[in-house]
Amino acid sequence: MIPSVERSRLPVAFLAGLVIVALLIGGAVLFSRFSSPAGSETVKPLPMRPSEQGYAPQIHFLEPKMSRAANFLNQEVTFIFGTIENGGNRRIRQIEITLEFHDPFNQVVLRDTQRLFPPNAAPLAPGERRDFQIGYESIPAQWNNVYPSIRVTGLGLD
Repeated sequence: MIPSVERSRLPVAFLAGLVIVALLIGGAVLFSRFSSPAGSETVKPLPMRPSEQGYAPQIHFLEPKMSRAANFLNQEVTFIFGTIENGGNRRIRQIEITLEFHDPFNQVVLRDTQRLFPPNAAPLAPGERRDFQIGYESIPAQWNNVYPSIRVTGLGLD
């Protein structure tokens, strides 16, 4: 049998526990609503106005290569390598490309947009070349294992 003093403390302790749990749940809900998840920052697409469209043919993708390797979880990762060359007379601050992977019937099975330069990279000067590498952990099984098509979809020019 529980003594009467301990019995009178039981509802108070239970109520205090409920209040603490309610505050924790409320704080978690508020935190999740007003904070953005890591990596979900929206990056605005680079412009592709007529001036950028006119400059895009002067950008060349050279030495295309692919390789596949297993990561530490024993999953197959596909790497796309290449070299980008600025054949024009302006400096390129940033370049956005769209890669399209096709199936044997030439239908697109994966379309992905990537920026090739890190935010703090030096601009690509006229006549300069720079290597790039893009990794994919998951590509649809229907992919025909041919190097993807690449097109410039955004440019940041100086």
